[in-house]
Amino acid sequence: MHKLTQDAAETIAISGFQYLAADDDLLMRFSGVTGILVNDMRAAASQQHFLVGVLDFFLSHEPDLLAWTESAQINPESIISARYTLAPEDISGF
Repeated sequence: MHKLTQDAAETIAISGFQYLAADDDLLMRFSGVTGILVNDMRAAASQQHFLVGVLDFFLSHEPDLLAWTESAQINPESIISARYTLAPEDISGF
């Protein structure tokens, strides 16, 4: 697994959040899974644990992961690297 810089990992996670925000159905599903209200997401987006949650959301559902990474022209494997960079101590599931 290729280690990313903190900035690169955050940029990837923010890209994921932007993708979520552009799709009402996906955004509502993310809200339902995480319990974060849509109105609170903008403020939460600056917090690292929120960004980790965005990456976890995509990593938990391959069709969404592949749709996002294709749209953003990101290698899907870089999402795992970004997740590891942002929370290396909590990577047991990956």
